[in-house]
Amino acid sequence: MSARESIYRYCNYQPRSHQEARNKLYDLGCKTTEVEELISELIEKGLLNEEQYARAIARGKFRMKQWGRIKITQQLKLQKVSDYCIKKAMTEIDADEYYETLKKLAEKKWAELKSERLQPVKKNKTFRYLAQKGYETSLITEVLNEILNK
Repeated sequence: MSARESIYRYCNYQPRSHQEARNKLYDLGCKTTEVEELISELIEKGLLNEEQYARAIARGKFRMKQWGRIKITQQLKLQKVSDYCIKKAMTEIDADEYYETLKKLAEKKWAELKSERLQPVKKNKTFRYLAQKGYETSLITEVLNEILNK
């Protein structure tokens, strides 16, 4: 199977970033000039669309893995997605749904730590968990204060 057929099949399967397609072509043994030709061909044919890829990643990581905006942005930057496409992708995440997801995660983690007697320790562990999921510090603080005031 030729590199062209392989990359077409690879990009048809699911949305890919330009970097993923480039890496795949290099893995298939293509030279730099051939890689750039095939990348531009894929873009022209609509098989490689970075904005579509970024939007799909943002939706998927938020809905399936419940990642926050920070972690999603880092993931997209790892794939060398442009800042413009990252901004567009962040519009896929509804602000109300985002806040509710954060609140639900915080409450779940808080309940898991019921054996923890010291409230500051419990708060700190919950905060770290949510920060690791990629949520913004200000939102985490707001949600934790809501939980504490219940």
